[in-house]
Amino acid sequence: MNWKLIFGLSLFGLVMAFASVSLLSTNAEFALWLPVFLICAYIIAKNAPGRYFLHGFMVSIANCVWVTGIHIIQSDTYLAHHAKEAEAYTKAQGMTVTQAMLATGPFIGIICGIILGLFAVIASKIIKKVPELQQRP
Repeated sequence: MNWKLIFGLSLFGLVMAFASVSLLSTNAEFALWLPVFLICAYIIAKNAPGRYFLHGFMVSIANCVWVTGIHIIQSDTYLAHHAKEAEAYTKAQGMTVTQAMLATGPFIGIICGIILGLFAVIASKIIKKVPELQQRP
């Protein structure tokens, strides 16, 4: 596993987390995730040492941590700009908004992880890997 690659690609999630708090609508955010996933899948296919699905899955799990954490930390601002989500979170029976975010974040992360993992596997079948430099004896 290339953890440096996973962490680096997860920074897309950090940027999207901050952008989604007040700059992006839910629809715009959703539309931006597709190109992010495609870019990540390409980079994983080019640079991962194998286990492409797991690399993609772990990038999305790291993204989930960034997004859920930022949304919780800035929940007042997030909810003020996302009325539909605010309504859904407040309707969660027996849960605070924070608990509802903590419950849904990992679920979304897992779904996105499966999608990005599949994208990475498909990309690995299409894209030629960069040959590593051979060491001289």
